[in-house]
Amino acid sequence: MRTYVLALQEVDRTKANVVGGKGANLGELSRIEGIRVPAGFCVTTEAFQRIMGEAPSIGGLLDRLSSLAAEDRDGIRELSAELRRIIEGTAIPEDLREALTQALSTLGAGDAYAVRSSATAEDLPGASFAGQQDTYLNVVGTQAILQHVRRCWASLFTERAVTYRIQRGFDHRKVRMAVVVQKMVFAQAAGIVFTADPVTSNRKVSSIEAGFGLGEALVAGLASADRYKVRNGQVIEKAIARKTLATRALEEGGTEERAIEPERQDGQVLTDAQILRIERLGRQIEAHFGHPQDIEWCLVEEELHIVQSRPITTLYPIPEAGDRGNHVYISVGHQQMMTDAMKPLGLSLFQLTSGGRMLAAGGRLFVDPTKQLAAPASRDALLGLLGRSHPPLRDALSAILSRGDFIEPSPDDPAASPGQGKQAPGRFDAPVEDDPAIVAELIERTQAALTELKRDIRTRTGTALFDFIREDIQALSKSMFGPRSMGAIMAGMNASSWINEKMLAWLGEKSVADTLSQSVSNNITSEMGLALLDVADVIRPYPDVVAHLQNVKHDGFLEELAALDGGKEARDAIQAYLDRYGMRCVGEIDITRARWSEKPATLVPLILSNIKNFEPGAGERRFEQGRQEASRRARALLDRLRQLPDGEQKASEAQRMIDRLRGFIGYREYPKYGLVNRYFIYKQALLQEAERLVQAGVIHDAKDIYYLTFDELREVVRTHRLDDRIVGQRRAEHELNKKLSPPLVITSDGEIVAGAHKRADLPAGALVGLAVSSGVVEGRARVLVDMADAALEAGDILVTTFTDPSWTPLFVSIKGLVTEVGGLMTHGAVIAREYGLPAVVGVDNATRRIRDGQRIRVHGTDGYVEILT
Repeated sequence: MRTYVLALQEVDRTKANVVGGKGANLGELSRIEGIRVPAGFCVTTEAFQRIMGEAPSIGGLLDRLSSLAAEDRDGIRELSAELRRIIEGTAIPEDLREALTQALSTLGAGDAYAVRSSATAEDLPGASFAGQQDTYLNVVGTQAILQHVRRCWASLFTERAVTYRIQRGFDHRKVRMAVVVQKMVFAQAAGIVFTADPVTSNRKVSSIEAGFGLGEALVAGLASADRYKVRNGQVIEKAIARKTLATRALEEGGTEERAIEPERQDGQVLTDAQILRIERLGRQIEAHFGHPQDIEWCLVEEELHIVQSRPITTLYPIPEAGDRGNHVYISVGHQQMMTDAMKPLGLSLFQLTSGGRMLAAGGRLFVDPTKQLAAPASRDALLGLLGRSHPPLRDALSAILSRGDFIEPSPDDPAASPGQGKQAPGRFDAPVEDDPAIVAELIERTQAALTELKRDIRTRTGTALFDFIREDIQALSKSMFGPRSMGAIMAGMNASSWINEKMLAWLGEKSVADTLSQSVSNNITSEMGLALLDVADVIRPYPDVVAHLQNVKHDGFLEELAALDGGKEARDAIQAYLDRYGMRCVGEIDITRARWSEKPATLVPLILSNIKNFEPGAGERRFEQGRQEASRRARALLDRLRQLPDGEQKASEAQRMIDRLRGFIGYREYPKYGLVNRYFIYKQALLQEAERLVQAGVIHDAKDIYYLTFDELREVVRTHRLDDRIVGQRRAEHELNKKLSPPLVITSDGEIVAGAHKRADLPAGALVGLAVSSGVVEGRARVLVDMADAALEAGDILVTTFTDPSWTPLFVSIKGLVTEVGGLMTHGAVIAREYGLPAVVGVDNATRRIRDGQRIRVHGTDGYVEILT
């Protein structure tokens, strides 16, 4: 027997498929002791499906709607209007009408009601759909209520709801509509309480909005609201708005906006006692649902009624430190220039590489520097380092420290040893000998270790493979983070800082080290970009190969080249490039990402761009030009220094630091190259194990292993058992994580703390960021979020979210760089300096504030961008 109506008391959160998200949450709220929810019932999704079945033409319209893109506004407008017209015009069958009438009679047919849409894809943890469907207040009379129920059904196909579903990948056919019918409450005041601050995301701060009347004027944006913030049972902030309009109920039904009396317009809507009562109710509801909530409330003669509660879907998850103390977490992805969400296997493997020092949240990795920030010596060293390499991060940490009560100070620095003073050991400033042969030795050791790994891993299978990889990762960590390797990296970084500070102080010149860093030796990432120019040189003389590449649609194109004139030469050149660099890709710290060797078609647009934009021999010429420019700059600086008091000594010190810079700065990129080489070797071995699991029927697809952690996968290999639901759940979690924007800094309270980006010395409208590569350049902005879309012209300025090493081949075609993420020593900044490209990173929302094709000016020395047209 079909169930068309359920009383709220019969509903809980498990019945979302029957009564929609809003109905399920209201039913659940009605079960919480002490929470008042207006009486009512739900018209179930079975009633909606019955109505949809009464109109056969709807199926064809839904087929057409499903084929539309979100940008096709005219098509969406036309089809959604037709669907609404059909649904609103469909007669309600007699048995359904009788069920609705009976429910109204039980509650009081002559009373006023709120009739509210409640879709199954609504108030979900990953998508709220807030405001996408319709609500009607103060509906009086059975016929009017039935008509408004029809309107709620039809509101599933408003233009905004359809577009929202398309953008978030929801199937129109799988979303169903229920309707909530509740007794109307005539509120003197109404509003919302967020149990986490919607601005800062702080979970310990409740934010309350309040207005006079029913609150619909607030929802519609017609009236301002008072805003109050509460923490730990105290009102910590008030913003009293001028309130000119309020929504009031009409006696005959419906509502209207009325002017508020002038003497009340600037008055506080709620007393402090009422504010605290609302905050306590909010915390009670949050505790019941186990997640921060967005709660709608009404105040009626000192009684609070709750008319909705939904999860706040925009909060970034908090890393878990395992204790209840205060912690600060720094994004690893912002340092690695890869802020995309990672899959579980990629996360866990990178955590193993870090020796367990990283925490996962929202598919990203974070480190916890709280102990370093608590102790004076390590705190000063960390902030000093960040002041040079990533000022916004330093500013965010300094803002937290300035509060004085969040991080409990530690009088002693357990990491500091006698005689070091305020200098932190090891990783922040490791000493190094002035011998560039150290770099050659480190590189040679890395290559030997990779050769050994490729040989030895072939003999490992089953759990022995996992144990072997774990041991090899430990060796990798020692190699990457050992004193010799870190010393070489810090030698280059410290030399760069010394040169910039001294040349500014002695000669008044800024960012001198940028030019001196051009065309250094041993920079594997910049060599990768120039090497692709050499590949273009091989292919350029063969028009048949070039024409074929212009139509490449799949990754098997290399085998097709042999039949063409020059095809063998082209194939061999591309394959040689892949042999050296094919383990790289966008987001390469995630082992699950497809490598260039797995998807070589990724490189084709870059090769074609190089053929179009450059003459033969461009790679060698570019490197030599950079080397000569650095040499000229060094000679000029040394000549000027010798003219100063103590000039010979200053010049001698500068020469030593220039030599150190050019000898060591290129090595900054090599440890990661070794890391991703190892990861690709691991990945190939793990995928072979995955194929065995597929053949044994344990998993459905080899790539299912990407949704298991390293240890979980080892256990599956050992037992040949896996709960089928895990992969599906992890895949869904990953899709939700992809939509989150990871913070640079987040606290254990969930507060997102941003670094300062305010400067008074800039032109009006300038976009401020961090200066990482000196010079000023104008050009066309090429806004890209995917390297595969690269269609660059010579002289374009690349504007993107972030650039990891895989973007380097694009750098040879551009003359400037702007990114949303980055610091002085992140990969994009390092390569921009080596190529002599003015660059500004850390520009908030650059890809949205700058339009593709606009002419912009990049001030790489002073750290800002101007939009010229």
